[in-house]
Amino acid sequence: MYQLNIIADSHANIRALREKLLGILDVQFVSLPEALASPPGPATLLDIDLAKQTAFSEVRRWLGRKPANAKAMFLVDKASRLQEARACALGATDVLHRPINYRTLLTKLWGDVASLSGDPGNATLRKSPAVCAAIDTLQNIFSSACLGEQLDAQSINSAGNAVVSHLETQGLTAWIETVRTHHSATYQHCLLVTGLAVAFGQQIRISRADRQRLSFAGMLHDIGKARIPLAILEKPGRLTDDEMEVMKKHPQFGLDALQTAPGLPAEMLDMVVHHHEYLDGSGYPHGLTACEISDLVRMITIADIFGALIERRPYRPPMSGAAAYNILLEMGPKLDKDLVREFRPVADLGLRH
Repeated sequence: MYQLNIIADSHANIRALREKLLGILDVQFVSLPEALASPPGPATLLDIDLAKQTAFSEVRRWLGRKPANAKAMFLVDKASRLQEARACALGATDVLHRPINYRTLLTKLWGDVASLSGDPGNATLRKSPAVCAAIDTLQNIFSSACLGEQLDAQSINSAGNAVVSHLETQGLTAWIETVRTHHSATYQHCLLVTGLAVAFGQQIRISRADRQRLSFAGMLHDIGKARIPLAILEKPGRLTDDEMEVMKKHPQFGLDALQTAPGLPAEMLDMVVHHHEYLDGSGYPHGLTACEISDLVRMITIADIFGALIERRPYRPPMSGAAAYNILLEMGPKLDKDLVREFRPVADLGLRH
């Protein structure tokens, strides 16, 4: 779970905040002397008396040691420009006003995830009811993950049904051409994986109910990315090694977000946390091997890898279907070879350019 260290003069001041954040963040209270004894973590909230200048130089030096992309947020009185100025001088990355609003805090931590969904100038997306339904559902999925709210499974099922119908009548090529116009790399990827998973199910002739299950899985698989800071999640260039380590936490973040979701099938939790596992044990986060990885996970993993390869990214053009499929083949024992073979017609559908 994403950890937030809170440095406060009085724990009583933010007890209510901790109750709000249960299940969303791992909140640790640390005294200022304790905090100064070790480097800052990825996220720190300081609720200290900025009217006094005691230990200011120590705090400034300490925050100067924070990791790249780490958050150092200060609580200040709303009407006090002096406190805001002092917080910035100490190295604040954000300033929040008392009394703190937990939604505002989460937005400061991860960014405004809701901003990823909107694309009002994109007429191509608006022409497809199924794509619009999937986008709205992704927005609800990401919002529930950010705020610790209940997942709307009925909405996901409804959107999944629309996606299955779209693939049946208009095919995968139309779906890919449409969703690759979305401005958000995160949404584009989730939509691609959803369409690919449904088309995969159609190719191997599974029932419509099972294709809807694959659609549900595709929309849900990256829910943990809602708890990755937007500066990393939507970075226009390649991630650094440190940023990649943060990104690799999204399967566990996704499981954390869904632990209390009522009525969610266990196979969906398994898929969320394990869709980056490989049959040879080289995946993450648990290093599972073949017998420990379900068929649903194996299918979503193939769709996830292929979808990432054919995405449009600012730093590279999308791969052709043939080139992306060759990479699946080159992964050899990491993937289910029988499923990779069955996936070939899906890779060939309109992706030769």
